[in-house]
Amino acid sequence: MPELPEVETTRQGIAPFCEAQVVDQVIVRNPSLRWPVPEHLPEHLTGQRIVTVERRAKYLLIWVAAGAAIVHLGMSGSLRIITDDSPPQAHDHVELVLESGVRLRYNDPRRFGCWLWTDDPAQHPLLASLGPEPLAPTFNGGYLHRLSRRRKTPIKAFLMDNHVVVGVGNIYANEALFKAGIHPQRPAGRISLDRYLRLAEAVRETLSAAILMGGTTLRDFVNSDGKPGYFAQSLLVYGRGAEPCSQCGNPLREIRMSQRTTVYCTRCQR
Repeated sequence: MPELPEVETTRQGIAPFCEAQVVDQVIVRNPSLRWPVPEHLPEHLTGQRIVTVERRAKYLLIWVAAGAAIVHLGMSGSLRIITDDSPPQAHDHVELVLESGVRLRYNDPRRFGCWLWTDDPAQHPLLASLGPEPLAPTFNGGYLHRLSRRRKTPIKAFLMDNHVVVGVGNIYANEALFKAGIHPQRPAGRISLDRYLRLAEAVRETLSAAILMGGTTLRDFVNSDGKPGYFAQSLLVYGRGAEPCSQCGNPLREIRMSQRTTVYCTRCQR
């Protein structure tokens, strides 16, 4: 499933083509996504000028004056900018035709994504209870330390909780914990403020690098089925179980936590 850096890369790719454009037409070829595409979605968007394209957690918000379309890519979804006469493909379920002639196409073979509408995203059930953005000033070591007191939850699960902070998926939690030198199974409530300061910085550093990598390895959002880079070339621990630790040379250990792959160094992380 696309993580925060991949969604942010998508936002950066499509925004220049969509912002300030009027939506001439909304085509819904298949409304049967994770949740049905609302019948009134074309009514809300058609004739409206797109003010901005924002990201909240792993959701994209396509803002017009009256509200926003909420878009989630699910496990297999992608958004493409089409500037020629390319016909729609089998899994092109939703399409915005803009006044410039550009088309924003949503392709989703598994149909686990969504296109929804809201007058107020801050109050929408999918968004209302989300934690802070990991790159926002409100996310810092002090915040994590305060929230973690008396928590027995393993720090990796705590960090991946969207009510604590959004967008720190499995890959990036593994990487940030390694950089901060924290064992993924350590109870969240037994980590000091100093170590949380290092962890918050490691989260920001890891996600920022992944966003940059996604942007530099992105092939093209225009008339292409290319997808953003997935930061794999720079991973320090994830996917490297039993390989030597980049810091101490000790073999990295791979276990399962909450049915997720977890890789760490038994020497460098405690």
